[in-house]
Amino acid sequence: MKLRSLAIRSIASIAAAFTPSVAWAHAGTGAAADFSHGFLHPLTGADHMLAMIAVGILAYQIGGRALWFVPLSFLLFMVVGGTLGATGVDMPHVELGIALSVVILGAAIAFGIAAPLLVTMAIVGIFAVFHGHAHGAEMPASTSALGYALGFVSSTALLHLAGIGIGMLIGRIGARHEPALVRAAGGLMTVAGLGVLGGVL
Repeated sequence: MKLRSLAIRSIASIAAAFTPSVAWAHAGTGAAADFSHGFLHPLTGADHMLAMIAVGILAYQIGGRALWFVPLSFLLFMVVGGTLGATGVDMPHVELGIALSVVILGAAIAFGIAAPLLVTMAIVGIFAVFHGHAHGAEMPASTSALGYALGFVSSTALLHLAGIGIGMLIGRIGARHEPALVRAAGGLMTVAGLGVLGGVL
């Protein structure tokens, strides 16, 4: 329980550190606008949101050190992908990689796949590069890269927290039914991911 609490606080601290716009009343111009563009980008696509929430649920499901290492791996590699996208480095099959991230992460949750922590971090990191590349490539030309990056890192961290929170909420419903409920959530994500792949979502 202490590990989970520390992990949640760590991710929350990252989100808080990267969320200066909370103190800005107006987000029309300058740094506030740059941050806002980045912050909103992961929230404008169901594929991004589902994958990032899935990372949080998966981290909760694995537990222990994975609770903070898995989300942090996603955040770090997402920045790498964002840098590639923002600097114009071409990366093939980005949309396919994003859609597959929802399918595979959802399936991992649904089937309770217990891969070694480093393997899980690597898989999550690979998917994060695709998500980050999409964020960076779609950055408005007049936007500050730093402010934009801080924005999408912040919203992603919050989505990870939401996933962890969903896992905890399910846990509070009842330990007896928790595994089945978590796996059901993963199954729904897998179906949604297939919908993204098929162009339905």
